[in-house]
Amino acid sequence: MLLGLLVCACGYRFVVPHAPAGVTSVSVPVFQNATTEPQVDVLCTQALREHYQRAGVLGGEGSPASVEGVVVSVSSGAFLAAPERGAFPTYRLSASVRLTLKQPSRPDRELLVSGNEEYPSGADLLLTESNRATALRRLCESLMREGAERLSE
Repeated sequence: MLLGLLVCACGYRFVVPHAPAGVTSVSVPVFQNATTEPQVDVLCTQALREHYQRAGVLGGEGSPASVEGVVVSVSSGAFLAAPERGAFPTYRLSASVRLTLKQPSRPDRELLVSGNEEYPSGADLLLTESNRATALRRLCESLMREGAERLSE
């Protein structure tokens, strides 16, 4: 009981994934990538498919609804740098994805989800790129979770 109170007090919440209202099955075709960031379309598609898989509503091409996506922007840059203290800089990765819910007897529903994820630089270029790739995956997961929640309202 005490653990439950502590978890709630720390701001954690448990979210049960679910589908848009009235949808029993939804397909998620591979997103379009309007950026120069390689593989970001695959990461976002995979994250949304996993969300609907956990909800038990992921379907195939014959599904009565589909969610299409376009990754419209990805950018990154130094967020916090303190070279005078000998610290490695922190970077911020930002992305925006347009999602469109298509259902046969309803008008298309479109929304834009945007967010940021910070990541530390590493001791060398390889570690920094590894941290960036991990941050991009986390960012895609959080954007798709937010997008799916907003589409289900």
